[in-house]
Amino acid sequence: MATVEQVTPIRANFAAAAPVEHHKAVGRIGPWQLVRMLSESELARVYLARPLSTEANQPASYVVKVLRKEWWRDPQAIEMQRRAAWIGKQVSHPHLMPVLSANVQQAPYYLVSPKLNGSSLADILEQGNPLPLPVTLWIVRQVVEALAALHESAGMIHADVKPGNIFVSPEGHATLIDFGFAHSPSEARHWSTRPVVGTLSYVAPEVVTSSLSSSIACDLYSVGVTLYEMIAGRLPFEADAPDELVRLHREMTPDCVRHSVAGLPKPVASLVHRLLAKEPLRRPESAAAVAEELMRLEIECFSDR
Repeated sequence: MATVEQVTPIRANFAAAAPVEHHKAVGRIGPWQLVRMLSESELARVYLARPLSTEANQPASYVVKVLRKEWWRDPQAIEMQRRAAWIGKQVSHPHLMPVLSANVQQAPYYLVSPKLNGSSLADILEQGNPLPLPVTLWIVRQVVEALAALHESAGMIHADVKPGNIFVSPEGHATLIDFGFAHSPSEARHWSTRPVVGTLSYVAPEVVTSSLSSSIACDLYSVGVTLYEMIAGRLPFEADAPDELVRLHREMTPDCVRHSVAGLPKPVASLVHRLLAKEPLRRPESAAAVAEELMRLEIECFSDR
């Protein structure tokens, strides 16, 4: 459904994001030559890589996510890595990051995926240039289609949907990444028991109240926060202290997103706020239903231009 109008503004936002390729290796792990580190978190480091059998002058076209050594004896961290590997191989979808190879039975633990071209949605939003509304709806629809596949094919909840886990190509193709927090609805774990928690700004209120079982509605709430941020240019709730942020998500109603964007169609605002409903049962019934609604809104927004 991409059009020239969609592609152009996205490419503009990526103008300064193109990485510089370096060929000198920084190390190796298993059959992989690590070219350079792309990012790191408390749990893992992500490297640009190529197979050891590849000539050093050939471009690196893979990423290897390596669990940091300090977590090699932590059962939860290892289980997160194993689950991410299982999901990446189990569910095949154009908007889900695949896992091509993995070593998750013994240290060093790592996952291998194809290198994606583009930037994270978080980086795009940080540039401060709002995307056109049809493009916003298009990107979010792709993410929701990925969630529908994850929910229906694997019976799993992503549990960490946020702009930092959405990768967007220069052409606007969105990919949902990072399955480390994914779990089934039957698993009732309080968020604070995780080795690293998903960003609290995007976590559904029921996740942070107790050991209440999660549901697909948790992912839909995170989609609502992301969509609100993309449209309004800010999060629905902001606070310096985690406890205060949790309270806001549990108790407060966000400002209507139409207050931030003059002329925002009412049906778009309605969807945003239904996704952000405090009660899970008041949110849309499924990711597939949200994808269908986004498709209609996307078409209507284009026809109104």
